[in-house]
Amino acid sequence: MFPSFLSNSCLNVSIVQYFGSQLGKCGYCTGTKCSKSNGMLAYHLMCQDYQDLIDRGWRRCGKHCYKLKNKETCCPCYAIKCDALEFKLTKSNKRILRRMNRFLLDGKRDPVEQGSRSGNDDDVTEGANAPTRKPQPQMPDKSPAVINVEQAMSLAQAQKSKAKPAGAAGAGLLAQSPSLGSNKSAKDISYKPCKKAKQMRLERRQAKLGDTKEPPKQKAVTQEKSLTDFLSEPNESYKHQLKLSLVDVDSEEFIRTLPDSYALYRKYQISIHNDPPKDRNAYVYHLQDSPMENEKPDDGPEMGYGSFHQQYWLDDKLIAVGVIDILPGSVSSVYFFYDPDYSFLSLGTYGSLREIDFVQTIAATTPAVKYYYMGFYIHSCPKMRYKGNLSPSYLLCPETYVWILLTDVIRSKLDANKYQRLNDDAAARDVNEFTLEDLGEVTLLMGTDYTLKYKEYWQIPDVTHRVDVIEYSELVGKVCAQRMLYVIMK
Repeated sequence: MFPSFLSNSCLNVSIVQYFGSQLGKCGYCTGTKCSKSNGMLAYHLMCQDYQDLIDRGWRRCGKHCYKLKNKETCCPCYAIKCDALEFKLTKSNKRILRRMNRFLLDGKRDPVEQGSRSGNDDDVTEGANAPTRKPQPQMPDKSPAVINVEQAMSLAQAQKSKAKPAGAAGAGLLAQSPSLGSNKSAKDISYKPCKKAKQMRLERRQAKLGDTKEPPKQKAVTQEKSLTDFLSEPNESYKHQLKLSLVDVDSEEFIRTLPDSYALYRKYQISIHNDPPKDRNAYVYHLQDSPMENEKPDDGPEMGYGSFHQQYWLDDKLIAVGVIDILPGSVSSVYFFYDPDYSFLSLGTYGSLREIDFVQTIAATTPAVKYYYMGFYIHSCPKMRYKGNLSPSYLLCPETYVWILLTDVIRSKLDANKYQRLNDDAAARDVNEFTLEDLGEVTLLMGTDYTLKYKEYWQIPDVTHRVDVIEYSELVGKVCAQRMLYVIMK
């Protein structure tokens, strides 16, 4: 909800209050006072402004926005995104998708989860995973050769009496013996390749139908199933039905399903993180409250831009929720939680694949929305490296704010030093860099609805906030510093 002390004239502009440096507990290395960041409260954010902010390493939790000080903090956090339109499924991704489809089909758990590999589909469906087989020798013609025994014995005695070398005797036997058949040559005894069963069945069927045409040649390479192929398998006749529902955080539907989503969140936090939420208000504060309101421009997606919950309903039971922001250039994942009773379905990864598919769906009508933002990649915390498994993924350079493809070379650099510039071009600069020359154009909000530029504010006697305004402007970049309203409380 928009703050009551601000007028409705501010609804079409972003309004933030900068807090400066913050020191707190790290959730990755469990240090108590080693996580260093800069923070601000966003009373209201236009969706494009938040897109620009996350492209400078900012993230939000509720209405609180923060940016890690990567050079100083204990665990440097690099913004990470995946190009959803170029996304490539891995063997592990396919296994998870098949596991879910099998569960929906018959309600049975994957045998792999029960400690048996006997039911692992990868061994029979994935060419790359198929067990290696030794090449089978070609079988000889099974029709027996007609042998003249008496003539062969006579010839053998004659050869023995001449005491020729074994090799010559063998050659003579091969050349003279009629035992190989009167009309067969040495070439005739070469092995014949076996026909594949499928081809033989096809030939028999064609002969029965009187079809003398050549059977169609098989394609050398079969096209791999895409993410959409896996997710669009028919499930009307399946034992279970999985439906995804996109809910605006400010909608009546969100309020109606709040008891279900909060109960699921509480169960997840206790079971997975051993961290029970204080109450439902805390849940609402962190995962419902958003500084963005729904925006529906003519060139935007059908649901518009803003903050949503993507609910996963298994039959009539809520089993997972993805908290997402739909922005002018991306879908940004805020949080994901699920029912621990369904951990065997790898719902965390399955949710990521679903959200990538969601980006692809939006991009079909709104091409600008093609990236999937996953929050932060923390290489110094091994448990948080999983986000780099979605390919192709890019990390944000913390100095030049350009996106760098995550490769093994980048990983090696982060192994050597947990903070890296990432951009190898030493001459590269931030194209949205804020300088002191731009300070005069920073927009300030004084009180409730009185705005002015910093160059005007500077003329007021006994002004303060200069250092904070400069630091804030450098962190949000020149464009946002001049477009958003910086709140100065009197």
